[in-house]
Amino acid sequence: MIRRRDFLMSASATCAAGGIGMAASARADSAPAASYAAFLAGVRAEAVSHGLSAAIVDRALALEAPNARVLQLDQHQPEFTLTWAQYRQRVLTPKKVADGRVAAGARRALLAEVGRHFGVDPQPLMGIWGLESAYGTRTGTFQIPDALATLAYDGRRASFFRGELMNALRILDHGDVTPDSMTGSYAGAMGQPQFMPSAYLRYAVDYTGSGRRDIWTSEPDVFASIANYLARCGWSAGEPWGQEISVPTRLAQADLGRGRVRTLADWMAQGVRRLDGRRFSRPDISGAVIRPDGPGGEAFMVYRNFSVIRRYNPSDFYALAVGLLGHDVT
Repeated sequence: MIRRRDFLMSASATCAAGGIGMAASARADSAPAASYAAFLAGVRAEAVSHGLSAAIVDRALALEAPNARVLQLDQHQPEFTLTWAQYRQRVLTPKKVADGRVAAGARRALLAEVGRHFGVDPQPLMGIWGLESAYGTRTGTFQIPDALATLAYDGRRASFFRGELMNALRILDHGDVTPDSMTGSYAGAMGQPQFMPSAYLRYAVDYTGSGRRDIWTSEPDVFASIANYLARCGWSAGEPWGQEISVPTRLAQADLGRGRVRTLADWMAQGVRRLDGRRFSRPDISGAVIRPDGPGGEAFMVYRNFSVIRRYNPSDFYALAVGLLGHDVT
């Protein structure tokens, strides 16, 4: 099962940490505006003490009160769970696939060029781009400094969001984007790849040589930034992420999972086959079997590139969807 916080995630600061979930629930009642002003003054003082431009910081933090809409969304995240079958139906819609094929076809040369440069195949680039922002069409409209300041002041994960706010101010100080153009989700995920500011600082790439790492409007920078993230997390070009397979129902669920890595020869000895019923052509390589919905549900053989996708977002459902969407649209 997958919970809503796993359904909506964004790229984190490091490969080791995996994806960042949505903000934790905030307090029901916000503090007085005067306290918020004092909080912002403290952030300003810290930023300026680190050498950031006072003018840029003042512009970014010209805020009067916590953002009520951010608090509303953060406090009222619906608690629902999805099976893999439900998640797949919701995320991998015919429209998502059709739109992806058109988008990939129009960008084939760019995807190939970026892929060669970073050693990352086009499929995961398209899969992540499609899931994170519907191929660049849904990136979020919240002002990132406003959203992060609200969550840093009024949220249960205050220290995390204060750190991300400081990172956002560093990005602004560098001149990559203006405060008004630094937009994204209410939880602080930015641009088409939905990078948190910490992930941006670590992985965003100025692929065009413009002097700015533009993950909001520059598709070369968007693809290069996603590719850089995957490459630095260990992507192996030319190797598959996984494949849908046929698994005997007699195999116990406890014997499956990402941690149960075996050679394909070993899996075949237990009756595991390709989806078409044929044997695997490479019995010497190793993989793990995941069956998200248990016996009778879909099953997949996953390889090490699957784990790399999970470092973008630590959800099996997400990684499966990225792999399947990337395969279907490229």
